[in-house]
Amino acid sequence: MTPVTIKLINEVSEMTVQLKPPHADRDTILYPESDGKPMAESDLHREIMFYIIHLLQRWFRGQRVYVSGNLLLYYEEGNPRKSVAPDCFVVWDVEPRRRLIYKLWEEGKGPQVVFEVSSKSTKREDLGQKMRLYAGLGVQEYYLYDPTGDYLDPTLAAFQLVGEGYVPMQPANEEVRLGELAFLPDTGELPEYVSPLLGLRLVLDETGYLRFFDEATGQRLLTDEEARQQAEEARQQAEEARQQAEDRLNQVEDENARLREELARLRGELKQTG
Repeated sequence: MTPVTIKLINEVSEMTVQLKPPHADRDTILYPESDGKPMAESDLHREIMFYIIHLLQRWFRGQRVYVSGNLLLYYEEGNPRKSVAPDCFVVWDVEPRRRLIYKLWEEGKGPQVVFEVSSKSTKREDLGQKMRLYAGLGVQEYYLYDPTGDYLDPTLAAFQLVGEGYVPMQPANEEVRLGELAFLPDTGELPEYVSPLLGLRLVLDETGYLRFFDEATGQRLLTDEEARQQAEEARQQAEEARQQAEDRLNQVEDENARLREELARLRGELKQTG
């Protein structure tokens, strides 16, 4: 092969490289739908994770709010290693549709509220790496719930973003003031937190289970199953009330019929004696 031929081949190769689309590699990057890690460390943790997700999905139903959890959230375009999977997260002003993964640069908005169902084995990550990451992503409210009390006492902790980091959220029931009077909570009373973004009050019941209440009405948020049971109980009560009303109507009609018969009998007796 002559030197001229070799030079020509090299020039063609260089032209081919130059014609390659500038973002071809980025376009072909794969973002996995799973990180290979277990969904939750126990049945209880998985149950509570789904409980929080479904409860908040029901709360925001019909609104432009996306609630999900255990879904890989990629936060750096072109780098599939930069991901996190919150147990539950809430994003406002994005379409609440089903997703396989969440790409921050495509959605244009990141989570504003995050819940982590925590334990001793995830303590370091939840209070360290994840806390720093969520702060960097602009998550406004960060909640940790340790249902088995492995390390949190009380088992619910709440943080709000101030500047570039988190500070503990002030419990809503720490002190109640009426004018100049101040009422302190009872000794051992569990903290309650009000989420300004969610519009909910987060409460630990007497068993330590996390409950959510509508801050405006004070009504506890119900799961789908609880709502169905409540609707069925209301239906049964309405049916019982209808049956009781029908029974009373039948009694009144029977009494009216008896009175008409008695009146007819008395009229007959008066005619006979007249």
